[in-house]
Amino acid sequence: MNKAFVKTCLACAALVAAAPLVCAAQAGASDAQVSQGSEKYASTLSSAADPRVVPSSKPGALSLQQVLEAARAHNPTLLAAEQNLRGVRAQEIQAAVRQNPYVGVSGNNVTNGADNSNPFFYQVQVSRLFERGNKARYRVADAKAISAQTEAQLQDTVRQTELAVRQAFTTMLIAKASLLIAQAQLADYRHEVELGHDRMLAGDLGKLDYERLDMQLGGFESDEQNAEINLGQASVQLQTLMGVAAPSQEFDITGPVVPVAITQTREQLLDAAIAHRPDLRAAQSGVDAATANLKLAFANGTADPTLEAEYDRNGHDNSAGFGVNVPLRIFDRNQGNKETARYQVEAAKLQVDAARNQIGSDVNQAWIGYEHALKISNRFSDHYLDEAKDVLEISRYAFEHGGLALIDYLDALRAARSSTTDALNAYQQSWLAIHQLSAATGTELAP
Repeated sequence: MNKAFVKTCLACAALVAAAPLVCAAQAGASDAQVSQGSEKYASTLSSAADPRVVPSSKPGALSLQQVLEAARAHNPTLLAAEQNLRGVRAQEIQAAVRQNPYVGVSGNNVTNGADNSNPFFYQVQVSRLFERGNKARYRVADAKAISAQTEAQLQDTVRQTELAVRQAFTTMLIAKASLLIAQAQLADYRHEVELGHDRMLAGDLGKLDYERLDMQLGGFESDEQNAEINLGQASVQLQTLMGVAAPSQEFDITGPVVPVAITQTREQLLDAAIAHRPDLRAAQSGVDAATANLKLAFANGTADPTLEAEYDRNGHDNSAGFGVNVPLRIFDRNQGNKETARYQVEAAKLQVDAARNQIGSDVNQAWIGYEHALKISNRFSDHYLDEAKDVLEISRYAFEHGGLALIDYLDALRAARSSTTDALNAYQQSWLAIHQLSAATGTELAP
């Protein structure tokens, strides 16, 4: 059964339910004429009220990818994290440095000159501690592991920031679509109220019915105001995430409102998450850092000798000597730090397991939300929106031609507004679920 035939039937049914004079006037009209009348009227309605239509944009409107690039380049949180990473990497230089030598100079009786009974005395000492147990190598390994962990943590901060940007982008895009739809619906309904006023003056519509019709205009005006507030707030939030210090009212974005379908299966997304999630890499680098710290703790338990060389001048006599100082590790063999390092290694391994489990949970939860959200959003796109549009078009046509009671028309109007709002909410939830999946897998799933 085609849509034109359904419209014809609904229009005829609405007209038959009208006053007898109207029915008689329509009795001579053919089905094709009634259908043409409703189709002609429907063509005058604004297509901007369809949430599936991509909203118009200002020149220079940014796409999601352009917004993400701007956030990566200018978001102060990410820039601070990058500077912190550079500072951590500088510790690799410090970890590789060798121990400095010491030089000591002393002198006695320097004012006695050549008095042989109490001659002057000068002494120069040079000493240096020599590390044993590969301490420097383990310090460097520990510093590099910490740098790798910090870099992975930076990437995880980027992942979380990009999720916030994607969510703010979707919120603004839906708010933008809501405003355009609210404006289109308000314009259409104002025209309807004007027609109702003309009908009242002509005696074709009672004053009570007109006032009830006019009262509904406040709801449309309220929808427009709320949509403007939501769009303004969403724009400020998105620009803040992009690192804009003074948000502009001329800022605009563009992108599809209707969500796209993800081609990957849940299992493929789980594999991608394990391969790409930076927080898992951070946990694995934590194991490397803990292992290097354990080796360093054992190396610090070894004794490091200090070698000394000495030159003495006592009057006219010269002498030289050397010395070796070795601490006796009888009591302190770094036992506590060794045990602490062992437990830290085990804790780091458990953190890897926890991160892997959390990744699985994130993907599974996001997948469940995506499946259900996409199902209902597709239902609105493929069925409910077209159905609500048909009902509203025919009801409005019949009402304006005296073939439908006011209360029935207002019911159709409320149903159409509700379907439009519900569709936008479904689209928003679907996009947010897609963004959650992108963040959960550490990959780019949205176009």
